[in-house]
Amino acid sequence: MENWFFWDPDPISFVVPGINRPIAWYGVFFALGFFVGFYLLRHLCTRYFGATTDWTPEEIKKKSHLFSERLTLYMVIATVVGARLGHILFYENLGEYLRHPIEIIKTWEGGLASHGGAIGILIAIVLFARRSRKDFPFISSIRVIDLLVVPALLVGTFIRLGNFVNQEVLGTVTHLPWGVIFGHPIDGSIPEPRHPAQLYEALFYFSSFLVFCRFFPRLLYPRGRLAGWFFITTFGFRMVIEFIKEEQSTFFHSFLTMGQVLSIPFILLGVALLIKKPLLKEQEEGADQRASSRLH
Repeated sequence: MENWFFWDPDPISFVVPGINRPIAWYGVFFALGFFVGFYLLRHLCTRYFGATTDWTPEEIKKKSHLFSERLTLYMVIATVVGARLGHILFYENLGEYLRHPIEIIKTWEGGLASHGGAIGILIAIVLFARRSRKDFPFISSIRVIDLLVVPALLVGTFIRLGNFVNQEVLGTVTHLPWGVIFGHPIDGSIPEPRHPAQLYEALFYFSSFLVFCRFFPRLLYPRGRLAGWFFITTFGFRMVIEFIKEEQSTFFHSFLTMGQVLSIPFILLGVALLIKKPLLKEQEEGADQRASSRLH
């Protein structure tokens, strides 16, 4: 008999005193990812603004803090709302939620879709870039995505670790020696050795984080190249990893999983960003030229 790893931790990390609200480890990892991602984003913005503008060090610090704080707020809201609505639209019976709409806001009971979160983030980025034109005239939606790539990969790593602790987003059954037996899978399935797909994804995202972080200055120009490679590699990997993940959609049945179908538009978006030169305003192009020479 194989010595598979048995995994059955308590999903609750602690209980909030006074209101007796249990906080799941998934929520802790989610919050920790955005907390660390915020400071990383602020560092990258400081670096980018220092190369892009002629602001004083004090102005760079102030502006980078303002930019990263606003953008992080947009991202947190967009991720939660987009992921929740994406889960309901792509993986659940919409009619049940329409009959019981209060269930939509119960994110603490599980049910967040990464593709829905990605769509929500893209919408939020467009809104953020438009509303930030006054303070940051050289920032476009594509440049915002470029700046978010490295923090997003780190956040994704934390989220998948949270999925692993929460015993969800399960891999398919395997007899490989590193298979994991989840004691209480969140979907109620029988405990049996499975691919630790959550850890595969976490490892890929963290490895990508290190690579993109290392080559950040080189990939930042021309505008959209960093975002393009991010969409191609990340969602290309999602296409592959879905072959060893259990299908989560309750109504979608095809030779491709719902996750694979939803990954295709993002891959195509990545290709488009790499082959099509963005139309930049004079301020944006001048900023990019200055930053490219300074960062290199």
